[in-house]
Amino acid sequence: MEASSERPLRADARRNRELVLASAIRLLSESDGGGSPTLGAIAKDAGVGIGTLYRHFPTREALVEAVYRNELTAVCDAAPALLAELAPLDATRAWMDRYIDFMIAKSGMADALRAVIASGVNPYAHSRELLGSAIRLLLDAGAADGGFRKDVDADDVLIGISGVALAAGEQNMREQAGRLLDLLLDGLRYTP
Repeated sequence: MEASSERPLRADARRNRELVLASAIRLLSESDGGGSPTLGAIAKDAGVGIGTLYRHFPTREALVEAVYRNELTAVCDAAPALLAELAPLDATRAWMDRYIDFMIAKSGMADALRAVIASGVNPYAHSRELLGSAIRLLLDAGAADGGFRKDVDADDVLIGISGVALAAGEQNMREQAGRLLDLLLDGLRYTP
């Protein structure tokens, strides 16, 4: 087993990293074709110096990749937390909303993500696997309590939710996206 050469971040360094990520996702998502924010603008918005930003993210591509992965992880990690609070049907619907919100934010980052890919990094490498695992957890919980069909493939649900995001994945279409998610959820329900 190889030992990790990276030490855990100090609390202040971890806080600064999280501040930069939060500012970056917001500013990159809001840019929406109006030009991507500079790293200086992201650092200023986060309340940190540019040197602090570069210490955590040596390139713009590293920051964008970290933002994407951080947001994806948050969406996927929400599944067990939602199941701990809500019935499987409600947890699944709440998770679908989080996924649509993630996709809306990601669409604002489209140019930045293309630049990451052009640099030779694939930020999407494990996305489908992580999302599929989260959906499978929700589907299994719903099938176990009798609310969901047992024959549903997690990948099919992922494609369905992604289709909703493509068709109605803009903030001004959020109400329609909700109705489409309700239709998708109805298809998951077990009916004897």
